[in-house]
Amino acid sequence: MQTVLPATWAPIVAGLIAGLIAVVLITVVALVLRNMSHRLIGRVVQRASSDRPSLAGRLRGKEATPLDGLDAIVAERRRQRAETMGSVLKHIASIIILGTAALTILERLSVPIAPLLTSVGILGVAIGFGSQELVKDFIAGMFMLLEDQYGVGDVIDVGATVGAAATVGTVEAVTLRITRLRDADGRVWYVRNGTITRVGNESQGWSRATVDVPVAYTADIPAVRDLLKEVADELWKDAAFRDSVIVEEPQVWGIEQISDTAVVFRVSAKTIPSRQAEVGRELRVRVKSALDRAAIPIAA
Repeated sequence: MQTVLPATWAPIVAGLIAGLIAVVLITVVALVLRNMSHRLIGRVVQRASSDRPSLAGRLRGKEATPLDGLDAIVAERRRQRAETMGSVLKHIASIIILGTAALTILERLSVPIAPLLTSVGILGVAIGFGSQELVKDFIAGMFMLLEDQYGVGDVIDVGATVGAAATVGTVEAVTLRITRLRDADGRVWYVRNGTITRVGNESQGWSRATVDVPVAYTADIPAVRDLLKEVADELWKDAAFRDSVIVEEPQVWGIEQISDTAVVFRVSAKTIPSRQAEVGRELRVRVKSALDRAAIPIAA
């Protein structure tokens, strides 16, 4: 019996050792692949979110200068979008690599995986039916990030979402599932991405400040136009606004409306995103002072 027992157990022990070695090797290879994929994704994200000047900045000859206002905003949006997509890709890579390793280990241990895959498939279908809205939110959030529809700091109008009134506010956080907004009253809104059917972005690329100036119907039209042109030129020459806030020379569009009591002129200025209100207020102050000096009354 003493000579038979070792011969009987030897193949079992050898099989266990071989199986253990295989499990360890598969686990190590899976972890190495996961780490390599994460590093590769991290490098791609870092390259995509690097603070490089925009095309407009390079055409203006700003390669060696710090990012200006528009370039800084574009760089920040690019960084947020790249980091979010990088996080999603890392999770997907981990699920694929570790899931494949787990199935390989089970097969190496002679565990039948066909019934397991069938059960997982049925469970996945059941979960899919129960989480359709969640999947819809994630897919909508992914396309929103890829298309750069809006980012943190943007002022957006998401319209009338499903089951809620129209919401306008500043974006405070963006995830694949929800967008967090803060409106003018300080109220925080959590909007599911899947419920957003349209988005109006007031902060993307550039904004426009428009100021309507109503003067008396009997006012001297050429004189008022020249006066408003002087105000626009003074604002454009102001170093505190030119280039850093206002990106193009303000324009006097002329007469916008005519009534029996007033003639309405419109002044317009293109600004960097989200600064149109500031420029509009400054224009109103300067227009009011200029009209007072010229003794031109503002119509009711």
